[in-house]
Amino acid sequence: MRRCRVALVQLALPAPGEAAWAAVEAGLEAAAASGAELAVLPELHQGPYFCQVEDPGHFEHAEPVPGPGTRRLGALARRLDLVIVGSLFERRAPGVFHNTAVVIERDGRLAGRYRKMHVPDDPGYYEKFYFTPGDLGFRPVDCSLGRLGVLVCWDQWFPEAARLMALAGAELLVYPTAIGWDPRDSEAERQRQFEAWRLVQRGHAVANVLPLVAVNRTGTEPDPGGQSEGIRFWGASFACGPQGELLAELPTDAPGVTVVEIDLERSAQVRRLWPFFRDRRIDAYAGLLSRWLDEA
Repeated sequence: MRRCRVALVQLALPAPGEAAWAAVEAGLEAAAASGAELAVLPELHQGPYFCQVEDPGHFEHAEPVPGPGTRRLGALARRLDLVIVGSLFERRAPGVFHNTAVVIERDGRLAGRYRKMHVPDDPGYYEKFYFTPGDLGFRPVDCSLGRLGVLVCWDQWFPEAARLMALAGAELLVYPTAIGWDPRDSEAERQRQFEAWRLVQRGHAVANVLPLVAVNRTGTEPDPGGQSEGIRFWGASFACGPQGELLAELPTDAPGVTVVEIDLERSAQVRRLWPFFRDRRIDAYAGLLSRWLDEA
């Protein structure tokens, strides 16, 4: 039986640079001390979520991949004997930048990367100003622990992304995330958003009969432009099994690390009883390639 001990490393990241890296290092050390083999970090974990504003100065913090960030994660992976899923602001070429997840093997090498495909442009999440949509497709990354279907934050709302990762042989869906509430929202609206976020991802797990891990940041980060009250990132990182069952979760309001053991062979067993892939009508799905099915 193939099992993997996965650490959800939920962080508060109010300060950039060494303060952020200190939080990352402490979280990974706690993961390793708890027996983790794979550790997942939140989206853009090198500091505050800078996409609340459109500021050309932030491009100065982008870096090549491989580069300083992957080398630093690689050193931690080697020291702690961990496979690490990290998230970096990639500088690919002049004027071309990506929101890029990386998988670092336990020997420190870069096993693979995924460039965020769905890029939002919403109040407080002005990512289209910074990031070119990914061009690597929905391909899992092979590592010593299995095939990781790594996606990033906004991707988690799109069933097509999870499906294509599953069709390409992913054994575990992994979502580094940065999502939270507008402090001005009512408590009822906050609850609707939170439940929708968790429900849609558990639905991806069920529809694709795959375990899933989503790791968010936590804490309130002010709006550098002063135009809003900032974002209260809701944490609540969680793992669920291939039938959507919750396996682990973290609180909404504090950083933390939890380790969950995931059975990577259970999906094959469940698919014998829930043969969704057998019954897919691939002959009837051409409409999915259209933006909208207009009557004409």
